[in-house]
Amino acid sequence: MDPNDETTTILATCSHTHLFPGARCHLQGLPDPTAFATSPHPLDLYLRFPDGAATDAELHTEPPTLSVPAYTTGAGTAIAAHTWTVRDVTATGDEVELTIGARSAAWYPSRRS
Repeated sequence: MDPNDETTTILATCSHTHLFPGARCHLQGLPDPTAFATSPHPLDLYLRFPDGAATDAELHTEPPTLSVPAYTTGAGTAIAAHTWTVRDVTATGDEVELTIGARSAAWYPSRRS
């Protein structure tokens, strides 16, 4: 994977059916998780939730945020679009774990950061 290749989308499995401060998402398929955790770069993500719901998202690095469009949970609950701060980025074996922080006031409609 070329980190400058804007067409690459990384799978991120999330710990809950929605995001909130303290929730975690695990990025899978990065070629060097330790290097990414040390020096993250913007990524297109495909978030998969444990109830089967999924949505695209964008990881930004300046400041570290995760922009998630509106989606519907597997139970049919509508979740509004939000941008979340990313509290921590940690390599965990062959994955990278993002820990979600507070909701950000900004919404980033493009992946430029």
